[in-house]
Amino acid sequence: MDANSFWATGLGWTLITVGQIAAILIWILLSLAFLLLADRKIWAGVMMRKGPNVVGPFGSLQSFADFLKFVLKEIIIPAGADKVVFLLAPMISFILAFGAWAVMPLAPGWVVSNINVGVLYLFAVSSLGVYGIIMGGWASNSKYPFLGSLRSAAQMVSYEVSIGFVIVTVILLSGSLNLQTIVEKQAGWFWNWNVLGGGGPWGLFAAVIMIPMAVIFFISALAETNRPPFDLPEAESELVAGYQVEYSSTPYLLFMIAEYANIVMMCGLISVLFFGGWQAPFPTPFTAHWNPTAASFFGFMWFFGKLLFFFFLFAMVKAIVPRYRYDQLMRLGWKVFLPSSLVAVVAIAAWRVFGPGA
Repeated sequence: MDANSFWATGLGWTLITVGQIAAILIWILLSLAFLLLADRKIWAGVMMRKGPNVVGPFGSLQSFADFLKFVLKEIIIPAGADKVVFLLAPMISFILAFGAWAVMPLAPGWVVSNINVGVLYLFAVSSLGVYGIIMGGWASNSKYPFLGSLRSAAQMVSYEVSIGFVIVTVILLSGSLNLQTIVEKQAGWFWNWNVLGGGGPWGLFAAVIMIPMAVIFFISALAETNRPPFDLPEAESELVAGYQVEYSSTPYLLFMIAEYANIVMMCGLISVLFFGGWQAPFPTPFTAHWNPTAASFFGFMWFFGKLLFFFFLFAMVKAIVPRYRYDQLMRLGWKVFLPSSLVAVVAIAAWRVFGPGA
């Protein structure tokens, strides 16, 4: 059996898939280490202080030091806690956070599972993520984590609705639930990106709708990931530290890694759905003569650059926007974002049916 026929077998396919999963997992974990450092550095810069600057050059190894500290600390479980559920909750959050990356296209052909219903898969996984938070708050057998988990569940469910309707507008523009296809439809110049209406002679009409939808998606992503100014589940002055207040050591680390993995995934999802994903903002015919791996890496650099830009925006919002009250948070989601996204779905659907080229 030659090498090519081996990789076509079930065992070969399994090894390739496991290798892809391991590569993406390692990339995400390394990216999280430095993005967490960048988050702290940006926050420190806004406050005119240095931030982490002791461990490694310019504090570059701070995240790894924190990782070792959490791993080596003792795991403390409250006496009245449901121990099985208490330990299962952070594992569920961690697994679901990384499971969502299975359908995220990083570059041409760089996706673990290129399924036709990738958007529905993301909906399902993100909806299940709330269970880890509820389980963690309930199993702690303490009123403060329980209240924090209830707040977080209500917040995530509320903003998932508006995120869902915003993504429906993207699906209507692209005509596909496949994230790879959605990116491919945005090829060419930057005005072909979904945020600017997806191109075409009448794209300006759609852009008037899609630009606010991109803004709503970004703000909803902040609420979905419990980031400031929507970090009500973790409001220190009210609930100490939210649903994970009773956690320590590795279980707490799993919750934090899951939260940041979701933040980075939202940054990547914004770039994929609205800003062309791996597509450059201008045509790149010269890549057609490149080696396929080099061309894919060129696309990956564009995707990663856009992801970094949106993560920078996440960090700046955390540094400069004051926290909302909980009633303001709910009012924004149900009375502003939900009606706006519903109207946008109707408008884009009408444009696709009755507009030019229908």
